[in-house]
Amino acid sequence: MERIIFHIDVNSAFLSWTAVERLAQGETLDIRTIPSIIGGDSSNRHGIVLAKSVPAKKFHIKTGEPVAAAMRKCPNLLILPPNHHMYHEKSQRLMELLHSYTDDIEQLSVDECFLDFTPLSSRYESPIAAATQIKEDIKSRFGFTVNIGIAPNKLLAKMASDFTKPDRIHTLFPEEIPSKMWPLPVEDLYMVGRSSASRLRALGIRTIGELASTDIGYLRQEFKSHGQLMWEYANGIGSDQVHSAEREAKGIGNSTTLARDAATREEAHAVLLTLTESVSARLRKAQMLTQSITVEIKYSDFTTCSHQGAPASATNNTNAIYDMACLLFDQLWNGAPIRLLGVRGTKLLPVDAPVQLSLFDIDTAAETVPVHRDSVSQTPVRKPSAQKLAQMDAAVDAIRSRYGKNSLVRGSILTQTSPEQRHVSTDENTASEEENERI
Repeated sequence: MERIIFHIDVNSAFLSWTAVERLAQGETLDIRTIPSIIGGDSSNRHGIVLAKSVPAKKFHIKTGEPVAAAMRKCPNLLILPPNHHMYHEKSQRLMELLHSYTDDIEQLSVDECFLDFTPLSSRYESPIAAATQIKEDIKSRFGFTVNIGIAPNKLLAKMASDFTKPDRIHTLFPEEIPSKMWPLPVEDLYMVGRSSASRLRALGIRTIGELASTDIGYLRQEFKSHGQLMWEYANGIGSDQVHSAEREAKGIGNSTTLARDAATREEAHAVLLTLTESVSARLRKAQMLTQSITVEIKYSDFTTCSHQGAPASATNNTNAIYDMACLLFDQLWNGAPIRLLGVRGTKLLPVDAPVQLSLFDIDTAAETVPVHRDSVSQTPVRKPSAQKLAQMDAAVDAIRSRYGKNSLVRGSILTQTSPEQRHVSTDENTASEEENERI
């Protein structure tokens, strides 16, 4: 039989999950019924709109815009900060429920997944009957709603779930593409971003249907390989394979928007130390090593730049990643006030993978060679061996695991940052190996 794929997407996940949590704690106001967003604090400029309520849409508030812009559109807007720990718990419970139906599930993000319905088809009257049962099961157990798209491949299932919201089920089979998908504006097609949509419109291609009927050679000429991808998606061509195996992380990073701009090299380095401590700890927890470090800077005028480099050898050591991050920062920074800093490790390897050691990773007499001189006394300072640095990281991880992440704070962080900068929120991100795989 033809393969049937479900795409299950939580409606306004962060806001819905926050609303459910507040109601469970005794709050009487359901924030889903008033203009509200998740994305920061009204007294703090940090963040963008991560999720919005249906009433907030009436004020033309958009996901991804700055919180300050949303407040100008709706002065009475209720703004609540994100709680990623709680979102992770809600997501985990949702996935556990879905796994009670089948293990053929591919999680795309914290709030969406694909489910291969094909092996379950004999148990249900129809795909819509099964989707209805899953949707109502989620609503009754957890108090939030989902949209479910039903289609023969992942691309069409994802497109279908984005139709009318919330709490809806939509199908998108090949015979329905001309009536349901082709009339939509080209920017509604998955993998067509703002820049591509603008270029397509400049070429006279305004709808998905017009894109589907455009000569593929012309699109390749204008957009390279992305032109072929857009043409395939516009014609409903996509993978029907649900990858249920756990994905291998290919990148681990952290970034933070500062409550006050960092204006000096010392302030920036202190923030980088906080970020690299988090990144290196997550690498060690995942039993991974990074072969490439990237530093990102967003200036106060919102321009963004990044710089990438490789450490001497694959590592998850805090000091090694920090040294590399500082070097990259010093090469990148133009001296302007800094709004955001980010550090990311990519090209990951398992800790037991064979790696090329640098000269300083070898515990020989080289360990006693002076690496630099103390800035005050000019006394030669010995660089600790890789083994000793690993032991120090393990000790720090153990203490923080038992007593909390703030139980140990480096003196350089305390002396070089203000209280506001020491307590900024940090956004964690982990990319998967299949992140850019065609749907």
